[in-house]
Amino acid sequence: MRILFLGAGAFGLPTLQSLCLDPPTHHIVGVVTQLDRPAGRGQALAPTPIAQWAQAAQPSLPLLKSTDINTPDELAWINLLAPDLLLVIAFGQKIGPAAIGTRPAINLHASLLPRWRGAAPINAAVVAGDLETGNSIITVADRMDAGLVLAQSRRPIDPLQTAGELHDLLAQDGVALVRSTLADIAAHGVRGQIQNESLVTKAKKMSKADGWIDFTQPAAQLRARVHGLLPWPGVTVQFRDKTIKLLRTDAQQLDAQHADAAPGMLIDPASGLVACGSCTALRLLLIQPAGGKPMPWRDFAVGHRPQPGDRFLGRT
Repeated sequence: MRILFLGAGAFGLPTLQSLCLDPPTHHIVGVVTQLDRPAGRGQALAPTPIAQWAQAAQPSLPLLKSTDINTPDELAWINLLAPDLLLVIAFGQKIGPAAIGTRPAINLHASLLPRWRGAAPINAAVVAGDLETGNSIITVADRMDAGLVLAQSRRPIDPLQTAGELHDLLAQDGVALVRSTLADIAAHGVRGQIQNESLVTKAKKMSKADGWIDFTQPAAQLRARVHGLLPWPGVTVQFRDKTIKLLRTDAQQLDAQHADAAPGMLIDPASGLVACGSCTALRLLLIQPAGGKPMPWRDFAVGHRPQPGDRFLGRT
């Protein structure tokens, strides 16, 4: 089967690498990705992770950097390659009927659809405190992530896992799922299940404005938010005159001695225990002061000598 790969983000990289370097009976005939974009502090133009790898590891592979896959020039480029199937992973563009044509077009999506349709399904699953997530392979449809479900894989979510760590695990899981789905399509054609629209939830795109927590909420909910917004945009709090990014936390119940502690109050300076709502506490394990490097809370405490009763202020 001749496959055209459409992707931009790093989520699709393990699958592309697998299909190119250890090909099954299928063949990647070309790659479509997004234009180079400003990145880093200097905002210099940088290729997408997909383009960067393809240019370095597969320089002879046809590569198109596209602003809109549905324009006449892009459609002509696709038709010239004559793919049998479009494989879409973290592409970031709407693919119209003309680009798909009569060939199958499938998408690897990082959630157990119909839960968490949208741009940030991994973040959404962690922030919501889901116990399980996974990957879905669906047909490309006119509505976002609403196609037939062809296959799924599942993975539990560890409470201490960040969205970034889960992203990398799901990306690796996608390799076997895509390979088995391609084999099934080659043998039997496209066979899928209609999604239950009553179970749909949406995963909106994250922004810097999402990087807050409210210490009046239970600690487990805050832990999920902290980990679900890493590596970006991250959760920041104010401590004295410093802005601190929370990188790793844990949740526990407050003991009776501190049951009346005000939300945001530092209870135990040595261990970084902060009072939260519903008689719970958030333990700060790893933090990053603005302009500084990540460090364990205990190292920060040695240098800044926090005191019981000091307050952390979250942004609401």
